[in-house]
Formats: sequence, structure tokens, C-alpha cells
Amino acid sequence: QVQLVESGGGLVQPGGSLRLSCAASGRTFSVYNVAWFRQAPGKEREFVAAINLSGGHTPYADSVKGRFTISRDNAKNTVYLQMNSLKPEDTAVYYCAANPLTLPMRPRTGPNDYWGQGTQVTVSS
Repeated sequence: QVQLVESGGGLVQPGGSLRLSCAASGRTFSVYNVAWFRQAPGKEREFVAAINLSGGHTPYADSVKGRFTISRDNAKNTVYLQMNSLKPEDTAVYYCAANPLTLPMRPRTGPNDYWGQGTQVTVSS
């Protein structure tokens, strides 16, 4: 099993940047595909970005493409989400998810799906 802890959220003005981190413990992160999801109040959890084991495949949601970048540092057991040009509609709780078999692109909760507790991102002036 793996335990996930997100950090780096906060309050930022429109146009600003934040970098979220998803740190893993319990098992080496290099054997997990990892994704970021977000959930705004009253809305369903939605896919943001994902990264495969090698880091060579990184799909993004259309709403964040060109503004967000996902990356991983397996030596540090950490996956990052660099968020630039933030908009008020990016406000949400951001979650990381991991799965050793598939790239998480839907908010599933199966036996191989692991989730963190989330970190709040608020974009407001």
C-alpha cells in the first residue's frame, strides 16, 4: 500500500502560480501511475492531469492544458502539479490519486486506487 499526502495549496490572486506536491510513503512511488483531480463545491470530482510510471505520458484536461504541468521525482517519492495563470474557476480541493496498474483518469475507488486527503486551492482577488 501507499499513503499520499498533498501540500502546497493556498490563496492566490488570478494570474498567479502555485505548485502542489503529492508525497508518498509506505511503498516506492515509482511503481505507481499518479493523477491529480479536483473538486469544487457542489461539483463532481474531475480529472486534471496524470503521469505514467516513466513520466513519458502526461495527459491533461482541456481546461488546464498549457497552464498546468505535472511531473514526478521518483527519488523523492513525489509528484508535482505546477499551476500557472490561475483562474477563479480553478478554485477547488485538489487530490492526488495513485494506481499501480492503470493511469488514473477517472475518480475510481477500487482496491488498487489510493487517494490523498486533498489540499485547498483558492483563486481570488
